[in-house]
Amino acid sequence: MAAHDIRNTVKRIRNIMRKDEGIDGDAQRISQLSWMLFLKIYDELKESNEYELETTEYESIIPVKYRWRNWAIDNKDGKALTGDELIRFISGGEKEIGLFPTLKNLQIDETPPRSAIVKYVFTDAYNYMKDGILIRQVINELNENIDFDEYEDRHIFNEIYEELLKELKSAGSSGEFYTPREVTDFMTEMIAPKIGEIVADFACGTGGFLTSTISHIREKSKSQKALESIQRNVIGVEFKPLPYILCVTNMLLHDIDGTNITRGDSLGYNMQDFSEKDLVDVVLMNPPFGGEIKEGTELNCPASFRTKDTASLFMAMILHRLKKNGRVGIVLPDGFLFGADAGSALVNIKRKLLSECDLHTIVRLPSGLFYANITTNLLFFKKGTATKGIWYYQVPLPEGYRSFSKNKPFERKHLDSARSWWANRSNGDINAYYVPLSEIEKHNYDIDFKNPNIKTTANEATLQQMLDSASEKSACIANTVAELQRLLKGIEE
Repeated sequence: MAAHDIRNTVKRIRNIMRKDEGIDGDAQRISQLSWMLFLKIYDELKESNEYELETTEYESIIPVKYRWRNWAIDNKDGKALTGDELIRFISGGEKEIGLFPTLKNLQIDETPPRSAIVKYVFTDAYNYMKDGILIRQVINELNENIDFDEYEDRHIFNEIYEELLKELKSAGSSGEFYTPREVTDFMTEMIAPKIGEIVADFACGTGGFLTSTISHIREKSKSQKALESIQRNVIGVEFKPLPYILCVTNMLLHDIDGTNITRGDSLGYNMQDFSEKDLVDVVLMNPPFGGEIKEGTELNCPASFRTKDTASLFMAMILHRLKKNGRVGIVLPDGFLFGADAGSALVNIKRKLLSECDLHTIVRLPSGLFYANITTNLLFFKKGTATKGIWYYQVPLPEGYRSFSKNKPFERKHLDSARSWWANRSNGDINAYYVPLSEIEKHNYDIDFKNPNIKTTANEATLQQMLDSASEKSACIANTVAELQRLLKGIEE
């Protein structure tokens, strides 16, 4: 099927969902579509083609009655489930246990772990649609126009699924779960994960860094060894239910069964308890910025690293879970760079980072690229050798651009200058500059160094840049106040 045909199918599905009073906004629409896609993909790609061929004794974890092929297909004989009957089948009723209650309460044997995936996916999934006739229309669109058994359909839908994930950027707070593909691909290319390495994203969202890693390794080798390494060694952890189901579905579309995607809190473990088996070779991730954490989560950090700032906590955790010679590419806000209050957790974390790792590169992205009102940076480092100095590369706005927007989107080509510079670094590029460790120590580990090659007066700063700076500094002040209050409380006790 042609790409425009599948896009038209997705467009029709969206229009059908808009008619249902149970759907309120983009996040719910994407969540609704996700559980349907998961069941269809799981049935067609996993149970039909893979698991059932492995052994004649294979038995689906999903009861026969609730397998997609046995209730969702419309044979045009007038017997297809629809209307109130379909609602009862999905949600349950007096005489019907229901699809959702059944899958949420599956009795599972976690060996092999793939048997647990369905239950984990449905634990927090929800059927938002209230009109069974409209649900039937959506299901028929999926069945009649997208065939995941067909490689071409699957390949095209992969691209369209990526577009659906992009829509999360406008879906309220759900936007935090999506990192632009242009960024994940660039960071993966620079880190260059290899076959056999354990690659982790401890806040994996919809799986952007994981799919970039899968694609990178497969481009290098299409061998069975490469596929087995990906299946075994590419791991993700996600705390929230919507991105978790989106990520697992994303893995299925990439021929990975999703068993290494865990629903949980990466910060929920005492960092000093990590052993050799918990260590990884590569980390690629975009941790939540300034998000709320469970009360007491910071106590999992050593005392000198305790903070309420999630990005800083993730950095501390990474430093405890990275193997010697392990490599990291991570997205962080300016607030992590400029925090420099003597004795603060943030300074202590950065001191540990620079003393145990070579923070060799910081790529500075244009303001508001994918986090509104927050300037973001891509940090790259390797564990085992102390930092002697940091190379910075300021990604420039294209000529004529004041910012990126829907009509002027950020594209792969906008990182091409950074790619070219990466392999041949010099001060000859106006966008690149180097700061030695002595200068960083002099500024008490404030690593928010601006490009000295581009002179900008205060009058030249845009209102947006000033708002960005104020927002970031406010967040930093709030974190510092929280730490002082915690310390004061400890003294009083």
